Amino acid sequence: MGQVSLRQIHKSYEDHAVIRGIDLEVCEGEFLVFVGPSGCGKSTTLRMIAGLESITQGDLFIDGQRINDVHPAQRGAAMVFQSYALYPHMTVAQNMGFALKMAGVSASDRDAQVKRAAEVLRIDHMLARYPKELSGGERQRVAIGRAIVRKPKVFLFDEPLSNLDAALRVNMRIELTRLHKELGTTMIYVTHDQVEAMTMGDRIAVFNQGRIEQLGTPLALYNQPANHFVAGFMGSPKINLLHRPDADSHKAAAQLWTQMGGDADTHIASLAVRPEHLQLGARDQGAPAQVVLAEHLGDCVIVHLRLEGSEELIRAKLTADEGHWSSGQMVGVQAPKAHILKFDAKGLRLD
Repeated sequence: MGQVSLRQIHKSYEDHAVIRGIDLEVCEGEFLVFVGPSGCGKSTTLRMIAGLESITQGDLFIDGQRINDVHPAQRGAAMVFQSYALYPHMTVAQNMGFALKMAGVSASDRDAQVKRAAEVLRIDHMLARYPKELSGGERQRVAIGRAIVRKPKVFLFDEPLSNLDAALRVNMRIELTRLHKELGTTMIYVTHDQVEAMTMGDRIAVFNQGRIEQLGTPLALYNQPANHFVAGFMGSPKINLLHRPDADSHKAAAQLWTQMGGDADTHIASLAVRPEHLQLGARDQGAPAQVVLAEHLGDCVIVHLRLEGSEELIRAKLTADEGHWSSGQMVGVQAPKAHILKFDAKGLRLD
């Protein structure tokens, strides 16, 4: 249970279209991530699945039932928001069991379901506490527990970790992944953070301007992006994009273009290479470039470079042992052809 189908879904506010025809099949039991920049339509799509936004056009199904006009409480979906929205005057147990109480579930059954959910989330020792006595991560667990007790067909998460600090977000990512494996329930998760998307999702849907640019596994999107947008959005630091040199281009750009195999096909309008695939050496061992900044991050070094005669920066991600470069130094840049992505004039990847 928990299969979700979106068929030609559109959403408009008066004359402003925000969702422009989405077709999507969410498999039973999978962890699907919606990722994209702010305003791309990912949260709006999630809210339409939850029933919190109306659908302008198209059909939405959960387990084969068309639910466009079904009340949110009857859809079998439970949503966890960015804001915890806990009742401050209620204990953890009361917050988690409130929806069951409103649904007329007996006190004994309610207590049993709350206890079970609390054990899964490892907060069973906090049931008597109030929200003000909890950390941000603990409050988010309570909000998730409130959804679990409803035993939904589908969990919907709308950027639930955005309010947490970096270290706690990592821990919560691990916990949510564990929770998904333990419950086996379909989960749809919205985030603008591509690291969250890559580490948590079975599949990722990359949104842009109300459309899904590409749907696939994390590694498929990373290694085989469908277009410029997906290539640039997935990965940190951002992928290096090099356009076909023209008559005004400096010879360093032309040299790197040729080295990357750009002259092999006239259909190629641009080339891209991930920062971790760039190699640096002496100036005469590749296209000449100047080091603008070397960021030492402990386990790796991000080297920001400017090709000779160009104003555009490219970036190399090196191991700590390779990161002996310093600002102002001249280097030679190489990009192995095996790792080059090729795009046509429309920005679509060429196989």
